Amino acid sequence: MKRALIVGGSSGIGLSMAVTLAGREEVSRVYIVDKAPFPHSQLNEKIDYHQFDLTQPDYSLFDTFTDIDTLIVTAGFGRLALFKDIDEALITTYFNVNAISAIRIIKRFYDKLAGKEDFYCSVMVSIAGFMSSPFFSVYGATKAALKIFIESVNVELEKGGSTNRILNVSPGSIKGTGFNHGATDLSQLQPLANAILSEMQQKSDLFIPQYDEVYKEVLKRYREDFRKEGLHSYDYKLKSGRVTK
Repeated sequence: MKRALIVGGSSGIGLSMAVTLAGREEVSRVYIVDKAPFPHSQLNEKIDYHQFDLTQPDYSLFDTFTDIDTLIVTAGFGRLALFKDIDEALITTYFNVNAISAIRIIKRFYDKLAGKEDFYCSVMVSIAGFMSSPFFSVYGATKAALKIFIESVNVELEKGGSTNRILNVSPGSIKGTGFNHGATDLSQLQPLANAILSEMQQKSDLFIPQYDEVYKEVLKRYREDFRKEGLHSYDYKLKSGRVTK
């Protein structure tokens, strides 16, 4: 990995991976595309920031990054809320930012993915894309769409003879991000950033952080009785203090 493009690299896990890559001797350039400004405290000669709103229809900006060998998409948003409380206009924004943008961007780099040269790619999805997630109904739907898209394209890549893969990174709640209105804490995010970059470099196709410790059992319960696990998830979120009934 020598020249990377990170979409959503101004905060959270995207920023952590940007800082990590920029600190590696073999990496010569890290392009950042994000609506939010890149923090001045993390700028250096390797960082090349471009401001862009993923809800815009014109994605021609991405055609300018012809020299990259690494594509990382971390952009996305979600807020805990019951479906009845989500404004209808926000539904389109959810899908545009969380799912359609990643699919459109990958489409523009598909030739690199399908080629013979090494090309590394990862997309932040979510464990919410694997199961019903009350209070995350629309968010989870966008992530489920990404999950199926990535799995399908990876089969096409393998059948086409390419060794490149899209890494589906599907964590649960990540400490140290601004997802729940908090501030980015790079020290907390560093281990996860390194783990994602390692999995991507190995061309893995799925990485669920804390799988053995937490999510193996959660997914097992969901497969056995999705209704019961959905009810458990609802109650768990209420008890977490992050939402109110």
